[in-house]
Amino acid sequence: MTLIEIRNVLGWCSLINVLLIAFGALLVIALRSEAYKIHSKFFPMDEQQYSAVMFSCLGLYKLLIVVFNIVPYIALWIVTAGA
Repeated sequence: MTLIEIRNVLGWCSLINVLLIAFGALLVIALRSEAYKIHSKFFPMDEQQYSAVMFSCLGLYKLLIVVFNIVPYIALWIVTAGA
């Protein structure tokens, strides 16, 4: 596999992950009370704790996307720009 192919794969992975996090954030916003009812049956917590946990999960996912998809994509873009 060439560096350009790896860069292209990382680009597609980044796009898919950004779409997934956007979709997840929209679901958390639009269906907050329904999601809370479902999750509170498995993990007893109040709504304020639930909001904090969901915010933390989305933040962690965003951080992982940046570190493992977008930064390597940009680095490979810089390295293969001269090729």
